[in-house]
Amino acid sequence: MILLEKSDYHKVVKPLKEVSINNLFARAVIEGQVNGLVYVDNIHQPHTFYICHPYGMSLLFGDASNDEFNSQLIDYVLNTSGKRPKTEWLQVFPEFWNKRFEEFFGRKIVQSAIGSETAEHIQIEQNTRINFQFNANTYLALKKEIIKGTNIVRTDQVIFESMSGSVIPRYFWKDSDQFSNDGVGFSVLFNSKLVSTAFSAFIFDSMLEIGIETSKDYVGKGFALQSCSALIDYCLANKLEPVWGCKLENQGSFKLAQKLGFEPTLYIPFYKLC
Repeated sequence: MILLEKSDYHKVVKPLKEVSINNLFARAVIEGQVNGLVYVDNIHQPHTFYICHPYGMSLLFGDASNDEFNSQLIDYVLNTSGKRPKTEWLQVFPEFWNKRFEEFFGRKIVQSAIGSETAEHIQIEQNTRINFQFNANTYLALKKEIIKGTNIVRTDQVIFESMSGSVIPRYFWKDSDQFSNDGVGFSVLFNSKLVSTAFSAFIFDSMLEIGIETSKDYVGKGFALQSCSALIDYCLANKLEPVWGCKLENQGSFKLAQKLGFEPTLYIPFYKLC
């Protein structure tokens, strides 16, 4: 696994376009929205690629037959030499890579159960990642049931800087200026308190992938539905396709997506590298 210089990221653009699963986070790295890492098998003519987004998502794709790369990949996944700095959530493409993982790691891969916590000794936990297709007609029908009785505001730089949580804009944008210029979000205020924000994690071409954060004291009270609805309305008004992706194990996100008109279309392995 050879670290690719940013000046050579253009070599990844065409191969990445051939990846049919949701990969906007990888594009964010390749196209400079965030500072991530890209590993390849060969600097001059790469055929195997590993893209790491700073939030902790990664994508492995391309040729699966390079023994030298695969040997280094096994070391990286198991972190035997400490090259991987933190936990990652890895997607692979094409499907053949999943078979290679079974060959490489065997019983080290532990199947996740919905609602379970990863045991400390587990190094690779296999979850399920879901890709959705947005159905505008379904959303517009469901929208009649979304009661917006709170104050919804555009997510500005002040909110950007003050937000805390695990899925917040600062993990997907370099700074508040970049987000203000290139991103968009809507925040719900309740009793003058910020309780939920839906924001663009990525915007490429005509697609906007939604990120959502709700204060833990206000989860399950409908505020996420309201902030997401405001962002979806923005997408429809600006001819953008809203994109949603989540783990099946995250039942809150999975159910919320369907309430907003997102229909599950693809279930794929999603590896947590501990």
